[in-house]
Amino acid sequence: MLKEFKEFVLRGNVFDMAVGIIIGAAFGTIVASLVNDIIMPPIGLLLGGVDFANLFILLKAGSPAGSYASLADAQAAGAVTINYGVFMNAVVSFLIVAFVLFLLIRTINRLKREEEAPAAEPTTKECPHCLSTIAVKATRCPHCTSQLEPV
Repeated sequence: MLKEFKEFVLRGNVFDMAVGIIIGAAFGTIVASLVNDIIMPPIGLLLGGVDFANLFILLKAGSPAGSYASLADAQAAGAVTINYGVFMNAVVSFLIVAFVLFLLIRTINRLKREEEAPAAEPTTKECPHCLSTIAVKATRCPHCTSQLEPV
């Protein structure tokens, strides 16, 4: 069983997958920063200075009770909240990642289609009598001298 596991781990696909996961995690942090630090602040400014990360609904006040100026204050007090602003940021992050993956897969598919050139016309065929390889246009086999049907 250890030998099988070693073969599995040393396969190229496992390493490719590991590299993809690591790069994906790094890309996720970049996208989260893009959403939280670059995209959402101008949108919040256009909507009247709203900070999406601080949009929440208070379900149960914490200690001390009262209204909280930010989500961090509510969480520090132990309040129970629905954090729909954080969720909106996560949705925007997901849409960005999904769009980048769409562009990546679209480019890979386009490259695959370009690589798949139509098969070239065969230049040789097999003699049905002696099974030797001969030119496609040959009317007589040079090996066994059998008469062949023209192509």
